[in-house]
Amino acid sequence: MKRSRRVKLVLLSGLSAGALGSYSASAAGPPAISTGGVYTNNLQISGAGYYHAPFRAWYSLPYNYFDPQTRRYYYGGQWGLEPHQTITNISAPTVQAVNQVASARTDVVRRSGFGSSSRSRFVGT
Repeated sequence: MKRSRRVKLVLLSGLSAGALGSYSASAAGPPAISTGGVYTNNLQISGAGYYHAPFRAWYSLPYNYFDPQTRRYYYGGQWGLEPHQTITNISAPTVQAVNQVASARTDVVRRSGFGSSSRSRFVGT
C-alpha cells in the first residue's frame, strides 16, 4: 500500500511542476526575436508569418507550402515547381527581418504610457 502512495505522490508532483512551468513561460509573454537568436523553419509569429530558415526572413506562407491548384511550392517569397531542398533548417534572421517582425507582430501588447494627459500642465490663477 505504501508503494502506491509514493507513485501517486511522484505523479502528482510531476504534473504540478509541469503545469507551473508552462504557466510561467506563458506569463512571460512571447519570446523576443533578435539577430542573436536562431530559429527553425516554420516558426510562426502572429502578424509576421512563418520563418524560412534558408532565407533568414518571415513570409506569409509556411516554408515549402504546396498549393494544390497551381501545383507549386512556396519558399523564400517565390513559387517553384519542386520543393526547396536544403540542409539549412535553423538560422539567425537578418536585421531587416527582425525589424519586420517587430513592427508586424500581433502577439505582443504594446503600451504607450499615460498618453497626452501626462504632458499637460495645470496653470493656476
